[in-house]
Amino acid sequence: MSTQNPVPGTGGNHYIPYEERTGAESVVYFTRDLSAEGLRKIYQRICQNLTGKTGIKLHTGEPQGPNIIPPPWVESLIQTDLPDASIVETNTYYDGGRYTTEQHRETLKVNGWTFCPVDIMDEEGTTALPVKDGKWFTEMHMGSHILNYDSLFVLTHFKGHTQGGFGGSAKNIGIGCADGRIGKAMIHTTPGSSDQWDIAKEEFMERMMESAKAVVDHFGEHISFVNVLRNMSVSCDCEGVAAQPVVTPNIGILASLDILAIDQASVDLVYALKEEDYHDLVERMESRHGLRQLTYMKELHMGNDRYHLIDIDNGDKEITLQEAVKDVVPFTKE
Repeated sequence: MSTQNPVPGTGGNHYIPYEERTGAESVVYFTRDLSAEGLRKIYQRICQNLTGKTGIKLHTGEPQGPNIIPPPWVESLIQTDLPDASIVETNTYYDGGRYTTEQHRETLKVNGWTFCPVDIMDEEGTTALPVKDGKWFTEMHMGSHILNYDSLFVLTHFKGHTQGGFGGSAKNIGIGCADGRIGKAMIHTTPGSSDQWDIAKEEFMERMMESAKAVVDHFGEHISFVNVLRNMSVSCDCEGVAAQPVVTPNIGILASLDILAIDQASVDLVYALKEEDYHDLVERMESRHGLRQLTYMKELHMGNDRYHLIDIDNGDKEITLQEAVKDVVPFTKE
């Protein structure tokens, strides 16, 4: 395993406050409306470039996973706005309910993803997408069906992650579009190692972000992002019913055309909570050095870590992070 040191000041356990960031600003839309209607409304702000055949990349979860984006929300969005779209997924690197295509399809039924086509993109093998200006890769293996789509709508349940610290839009496509045998192994495991999970902290974040960059570059202007900040366990949805209990309050839904801006804003909103509310999720992010995802995306010129936060609930008013979370209440199980 490589132990290459991160660029000074970019350690993944170090949170960079907004006022210390530099560069241009993107637009991130925000709603507190955690419902099918809220998802449809915010989707309208970032859908203009989703043309042609569109894939919806989301984490469909392990069997009976309690924290995934509610399938009825997605069904409503597809019926009203994306009638010809397909959900797109890939098989997992670990042995679970989505390890093989056959297992994956059974899990999709169990979790309620039965209302539209679901394309398991690596069912028929892989394709290699170029990684431009990467440190670790020159190409990344993706599910071959990714080439069948003109546009990608990245619909992400923002939450913690055992290896990545947190899972946002970049994790959703960086891991979630890589095929289950070659691409995911390139990200997680040193070649020849018997330890499936031996790559961690800064190196893991950088590998994951280079994979995400391959997807973003492939779709160009025809990709957009929504992060749902709800039921945010410190565990990923890949842990299913074994996920740690949710203790972080629900915040809302974000949307942007900038992958870095939306993931940065999601992290910023968590840090803007009261200490007793953000403690567990922030500890998970910092202990895994997950914040390196953000600084490395900036180094790769994938977007901006500064943004205008636009409240679509109140006439598209620009608001502060503190205003966005001021009415957040401690988490209670729905």
